[in-house]
Amino acid sequence: MPGLRIVVAVTGASGAVYPLRLLERLRRTGAEIHLVLSRAGEKTLFLETGRKAAELKALAHHCWPMEDISAPLASGSFRTDGMVVAPCSIHTLSAIAWGISSNLIVRAADVTLKERRRLILMVRESPFHLGHLRAMTAVAEMGGIIAPPIPGFYNQPSTIEDLVDSSVDRVLDLLGLADEDVRRWSGPPSAAGRDRVVSNNPAVSNNKDQSSADASDPESDECADDSD
Repeated sequence: MPGLRIVVAVTGASGAVYPLRLLERLRRTGAEIHLVLSRAGEKTLFLETGRKAAELKALAHHCWPMEDISAPLASGSFRTDGMVVAPCSIHTLSAIAWGISSNLIVRAADVTLKERRRLILMVRESPFHLGHLRAMTAVAEMGGIIAPPIPGFYNQPSTIEDLVDSSVDRVLDLLGLADEDVRRWSGPPSAAGRDRVVSNNPAVSNNKDQSSADASDPESDECADDSD
């Protein structure tokens, strides 16, 4: 849907490949992209991908310094259609949860919440302790969406990019920018053998159907226990 204005914030959490892929996919939708990249985010980007900040910024239409609290994103009067923090560090999550608007990322997220717009946090941490969970609960209670980058495997991913896209696809769905070419699960094949659509690619669907059929056949399971 061309015309949407989306804010993307990048923190220093591991997972720099996610904002790279998200920005690439957002550009295809025609959305206007506003980027806020933290210093820690720049460092993680280089350490994990070898990319420089300029390469990430080139994918956005507007870039704002994290320290610029006078930027348009700091005001609710500046209309946006959603914000994604990808990846979202626990530090940023906690600041958003408790309203500590000490930089533009947290302030823009606070504005998104108070204006009842869609805020999506791709929280990157594992395992979570109780404080992390309470912070996520607080954000969810305020209307934010906690969307850790947890890939799905029903689409039989074969590359790292497939795994990354699994999470990015869900974020695009949440923003109302669904990709028509995304592989989607529609259930296992029926007993009558009718195909179930998983992808617009028939080859992918057929492979999935065959895998599901094999998995449901007791004779194909060498570890099957007949004692039950």
